Amino acid sequence: MIVVTGATGNVGQELVRILTGAGEQVTAVSRRPAPLPDGVRHVAADLADPQSLRPALDGADALFLLVAGEDPQGILDLAAAGGVRRVVLLSSQGAGTRPEVYRHPVAFEEAVRRSALDWTVLRSGGLNSNAFAWAGSIRERRTAAAPFGDVALPTVDPADVAEVAAAVLRGSGHTGRTYDLTGPAAVSPRQRAEAIGEALGSPVRFVEQTRAEARAQMLAFMPEPVVEGTLAILGRPLPAEQEVSPAVERILGRAPRTFAAWAARTAPAFR
Repeated sequence: MIVVTGATGNVGQELVRILTGAGEQVTAVSRRPAPLPDGVRHVAADLADPQSLRPALDGADALFLLVAGEDPQGILDLAAAGGVRRVVLLSSQGAGTRPEVYRHPVAFEEAVRRSALDWTVLRSGGLNSNAFAWAGSIRERRTAAAPFGDVALPTVDPADVAEVAAAVLRGSGHTGRTYDLTGPAAVSPRQRAEAIGEALGSPVRFVEQTRAEARAQMLAFMPEPVVEGTLAILGRPLPAEQEVSPAVERILGRAPRTFAAWAARTAPAFR
């Protein structure tokens, strides 16, 4: 049995679908229930409370783990006690490029590497689904606002992250590996807005925010150190943060999906 935490999120929901389609027995973990494929067991739990995970982990073989909560060791100890032998951690690219800022995912990575479990770390770049933050303004005004409009980064389709996670959970040869996951090309916020407009058949006007405007908006839902780190990546990315990683293609045997393909698939959310 494979336990998927964050099972109703952009990556987790797709991962559950892929695993069940491949015939795997899946336990979906999230704080609140949501529609799931037939035959999937749901356990309501919160990663901030490791003990709440016990019913999901008992009898499991593998765990897909998000960076959430403050006690990764407690989660991993429960997993091992429940019979889990393999853990796949979804971390952040920032844990490798800016560890002094992304201390939370770094702490989870360190705990996973110290564990006695077979482990693999997936370091995701920015997700294409972050563009859902524009859904309201695009629906209402056909506008999309972001800072650093012409700074390009190789954001990744969450469906590709999910496919890689499924391949690692079900396959061999990935133990002790850390994979950076990106899309096939660097795309700027202005280009992303244009791609969504093309998917809709209706132009989307891009509005460039100042750094201060973006910072104030982000502080409403992110801690200040993460806001500063994120703005640094968005505005002055390091060369490693703009590189296209070969990991998706090596693991899946195909090129990563483009942002334009993601926009076409998710266009109903912006209508």
